[in-house]
Amino acid sequence: MNKALLFLFLLCIYSCKQPKKETVSSTFLTLPTNIDYAQGFTIEKTSPDVTIIRVSSPWPESEESFTYALVPKEKLSTIILNSDEYNAIIGVPVQNIVVTSTTHIPALEALGEIGKLIGFPDTKYISSPKTRKRINEGLVQELGNNESLNSEMVIALNPEVVVGFSINHENKAYETIQRSNIPVVYNGDWTEETPLGKAEWIKFFAPFFQKEKEADSIFNSIKDNYNNAKVLAEKAKNRPKVLSGALYKDIWYLPGGKSWASTFIEDANAEYLWNSNSSTGSLSLSLESVIELGHDADFWISPSQFGSYSELREANRHYTQFSAFRNKNVYTYANSKGETGGLLYFELAPNRPDLVLKDLIHIFHPELLPNYAPTFFKPLD
Repeated sequence: MNKALLFLFLLCIYSCKQPKKETVSSTFLTLPTNIDYAQGFTIEKTSPDVTIIRVSSPWPESEESFTYALVPKEKLSTIILNSDEYNAIIGVPVQNIVVTSTTHIPALEALGEIGKLIGFPDTKYISSPKTRKRINEGLVQELGNNESLNSEMVIALNPEVVVGFSINHENKAYETIQRSNIPVVYNGDWTEETPLGKAEWIKFFAPFFQKEKEADSIFNSIKDNYNNAKVLAEKAKNRPKVLSGALYKDIWYLPGGKSWASTFIEDANAEYLWNSNSSTGSLSLSLESVIELGHDADFWISPSQFGSYSELREANRHYTQFSAFRNKNVYTYANSKGETGGLLYFELAPNRPDLVLKDLIHIFHPELLPNYAPTFFKPLD
């Protein structure tokens, strides 16, 4: 065999042993995943199985967006991505994860992936019995609190990904974690302004576990339950007037007229007394203005942290001026707590808006759901 043939023979052997590499650019994005209600993220698939998640609303009024590439682990060595185009490139399915908001817990549980959770800040706020069991067994490590996440402990755990929650672009703990080559991905579920928009963020979590079909099925079930409940509420013969919120110091805080919380009241076929307001956040009003508009409201929903009529009366005698107080028509989520005091509403309600809506229909129109057992909203003691 001459030298030329020997060279070609060796080249063939070498080439056959090397995995073929594909170069993927963002210019070849195809097949967007249907995101029908959420406004803060999109998902796209590329032809060589790369999933691109773009988070455009990691926190309110953000001027930054983040792009993440998820690649099957078995193809990480064969697919070439331009790292400058992405905030993180992550091999999937992930086998361990750290999340930072209680609203992330129900999504992991619904997908059957709570066993992958290895760390969380402020575990006392988690209410789910299933996850609390894992915490009590030492399988989920306490990582400080979200405002001062213990980056050293996170780095020692070495999770494959950290799902971050932040109120702005300044988070030194996340920066430290990222410098240790642990990817941080931002989740902005809490910035959504509609009930189904928040719930649809289960589709954000699904690609990390390669469970997109399961997430679609779960969300479609929640969506159908919500819309069916909304149609049921339309059958009510009356439309009660509703007050919300309570005083903090000298300011009464209550939902804006176009907020997530006010949408539930309207969809339950009740009249939220501040529905003409265009705010998607909260309102800060004087006690006098609330009494003027709300003193004859039929129901009072979400009176802050108060769980009993005696607590309301002792906090401020003016609360007794409201008809809803006198008629014992005040309902709260403050009495639905986990074993360590976490409020179930803050954890599960964004993920299960269908249950919130049914709670309110049961309150406003008990004849429509006579045997319903509420999940979140219950009468004050």
